[in-house]
Amino acid sequence: MNTQSAISHKEVFRTARRVNRSLTASLEKRALQWMAMRTPAWVTSDQLTLLGLCAQLGAGVGYALSRYDRKALLLVILCLVLNWFGDSMDGTLARVRQQQRPRYGFYVDHMVDIFGSLALMWGLAYSGLLHWQTAVAMLVAFLLLSSESYLATYTLSCFQMSQGIFGPTEIRILLIIGNLALLRSQYASLFGHTMLLFDLAGTIAAVCMFAMAIVVTLRHTAQLYRQEPLP
Repeated sequence: MNTQSAISHKEVFRTARRVNRSLTASLEKRALQWMAMRTPAWVTSDQLTLLGLCAQLGAGVGYALSRYDRKALLLVILCLVLNWFGDSMDGTLARVRQQQRPRYGFYVDHMVDIFGSLALMWGLAYSGLLHWQTAVAMLVAFLLLSSESYLATYTLSCFQMSQGIFGPTEIRILLIIGNLALLRSQYASLFGHTMLLFDLAGTIAAVCMFAMAIVVTLRHTAQLYRQEPLP
């Protein structure tokens, strides 16, 4: 009975089409494939997934430590690079080695993303580099946009890895640039008003994510309605 159930699940499941139109997508894909083909045999995709999670947790700790010494932001930058390597390479390595586990990979990768994002936002909220309200707004917007992406993957069989020209890699690059700017000063001026740099950046990020979530929700709702109209 269990064997028949497993076979039935395998036959029914269809891997969603992956779409990535971000700025760095083409270059990143070639670089990851080049590295995957040269990765030692003892390195596995699960190890890379764990590396990505640990690196994101480390970034959260780095932000928390920056409350006492802003040089801890250098640790955050290192962790963001390691997170990119682990999070991006795990799937590529599995595809290059023909060891794909579509359901397992999709589920684990995105649960890792959620827990890692919680740790990152906790570190930011504790750091004093921005107000906790801004960190909460960013987290809620991220979870809303992520939820829409997962629902769209299930209903449309299309996993949208980027929104417009922005994907996970672009977000990491912006965070690294922001951390480098914080090493110089944690304040920014806008229209003659001085505020925390990450308060400004975080507010813009949260508004953009909320707006993107609304736009893609309307677009996908219309698409699904056309595919399944009322009789």
